[in-house]
Amino acid sequence: MLRKIRTILAAVVFVLITLLFLDFTGTLHHWLSWLAKIQFLPAVLALNVVVVVALLLLTLVFGRIYCSIICPLGVLQDVLARFRRKKNKYSYSKEVRWLRYPVLGVFIIALVAGVGSFFQLLAPYSAYGRIATMIFQPVWKFGNNILATIAERADSYAFYSVDTWMRSMPVFIIAVVTLVVLIVLAWRGGRTYCNTVCPVGTFLSFIARFSWLKIHFDEEECRNCSLCSKNCKAACIDFKTHSVDYSRCVVCGNCIAACKFGALSYKRKEESEKRKENTVDASKRSFLLASALVTTAAIAQKKEKVMDGGLADIEDKVAPERQTPLTPPGSLSFDHFAQHCTGCQLCVSECPNQVLRPSSDLMHLMLPVMSYEHGYCRSECTRCSEVCPAGAIKPIDQDEKTSVQIGHAVFIKKNCVAITDKVECGNCARHCPSGAIEMVMLDENDEESPMVPAINESACIGCGACEYVCPARPFSAIYVEGHEVHKKI
Repeated sequence: MLRKIRTILAAVVFVLITLLFLDFTGTLHHWLSWLAKIQFLPAVLALNVVVVVALLLLTLVFGRIYCSIICPLGVLQDVLARFRRKKNKYSYSKEVRWLRYPVLGVFIIALVAGVGSFFQLLAPYSAYGRIATMIFQPVWKFGNNILATIAERADSYAFYSVDTWMRSMPVFIIAVVTLVVLIVLAWRGGRTYCNTVCPVGTFLSFIARFSWLKIHFDEEECRNCSLCSKNCKAACIDFKTHSVDYSRCVVCGNCIAACKFGALSYKRKEESEKRKENTVDASKRSFLLASALVTTAAIAQKKEKVMDGGLADIEDKVAPERQTPLTPPGSLSFDHFAQHCTGCQLCVSECPNQVLRPSSDLMHLMLPVMSYEHGYCRSECTRCSEVCPAGAIKPIDQDEKTSVQIGHAVFIKKNCVAITDKVECGNCARHCPSGAIEMVMLDENDEESPMVPAINESACIGCGACEYVCPARPFSAIYVEGHEVHKKI
C-alpha cells in the first residue's frame, strides 16, 4: 500500500509540475505555481519559513519522502529507471561520503558567495527546470504547431501556432548533458544522483536519520533472500546485516512490496521492537502520508492572476551588447536577482512575450535576463513575478510595474532608417507606453531634416517596446540599457 500511495502522489505531482513548465497559454500557473513554491531550495531562498519548516517536519516524521514525491528530478529518475525492465536490478552499496559531503559544502559556499552558476547547476529543481524548459517545452510546442496546421486546414481554431526558437545554446547543452547523466545513473543505479551529488538530498539526509517512521526488519521473518536489496533504488538496504541506511532511504516502498515473507515494515522504532505484538495498519499510514503532503501543498498555495499573451511573428534581430543585463520588474536589482535566483527557468517558460531567456554569460550562466528581439515587456503582464518560487522576482501588480524603471532607452543614430533609408518612421515614439519618446528634427535649421527620436530617460521604464518595433536590421536604432538597481519613477 505504501508503494502504491507514493507512486500515485509522485505521478500526480510530476505531471502537474511538468505541465507548469510546458504551458505557454498562461492559464495553468493560476492553479499550479504553488508546486514550484514548495520546492526546498526555492523556499529557502524566498525565506518562505512556513514551507521550509513544513518540509523539515515532513522529513522528520516520514523520512525523505520529499525526494520521492515532491522533487521532480527525483521522480524523473524513477521514470527513467523503469525503462530498464530487468528485475532485481539493484544491490547494496556503501555511502559515498567522500563525494556527498564535499559537494554539499561547496554548494553552500557557492550559495552564500553568490556564485549562481555553480549552485544552479547542482540544485535538483533547477536542473529539472532546465530540462523541461530547454528540451521538453520545444518538443511540446512543435507538437502543438503540427496540430495547429492540421486544425487550420480543417477550418478549426482549436490550436494556434507558437514561436519556437533556441533561447540559449550553452544552457541547452547543459540541459542535454544533465539529462544524459541522469539517464545513465538511473539506468545503472536508480537513485545514484540523489545520494551522491544532490545537495538537497544530502541536507535532508541529516534529518531523515532521526525520522519517526522508518523501514524496519523483522529478523525472525527474514529469509535473507536479498529481494529487498535488489529492489532498493537507493542501494541503502544491506540484507546480510538486516540494516537500512536511513540517510539514503527515500521511502519508495519497493522493498516492502518485494519482500515475500513480510519481514519489512514501515513503522516507529518502538513498534519494531514489539515485533508482531502491534501490527502496523498500512492503510492508515498511507492515509497519514497522503494527508501530510496535501496539507503541505495547501499551506503554500496562493491565488494567481491570469492573462493572455502572444505576439505575431517578426524577423529576428541581433541582441545588442548591454553593459548591464536587464532583469524583470520586481527583481529590485541585478545583485538581488542573482543572489536569489535558482535558475529553474520557470519564468522563462511562462513569459508570454518571449522576453526572458537564460544568460550565456559565463559568470551568470543560466540566470534569466531580458532581451527584446522577439517581444517586449508588456505593462499588463506580471506573470514572472507570480510564478517565481525563490523570491528573486518579488510579486508586483500592474500599477507598480508601470512605475518601475529597469533600464532606459539609448538611441543609435547610425542605425536609424530615417537617416540610412531616408524614410519617415516614428515607430518607437508611437509604441512607447510611457510617452518617454518624441520625434524631433535631426537638424533644427534644416526644414527637410529627418525626424529622429529624443528620449526622456527619467520617464522611460525600459519595457523594450521601442527596441522591439524598430524596423532597423540587424541592430535596432534604439535599445534598452539595464540598471543595476531598479528605480521608481
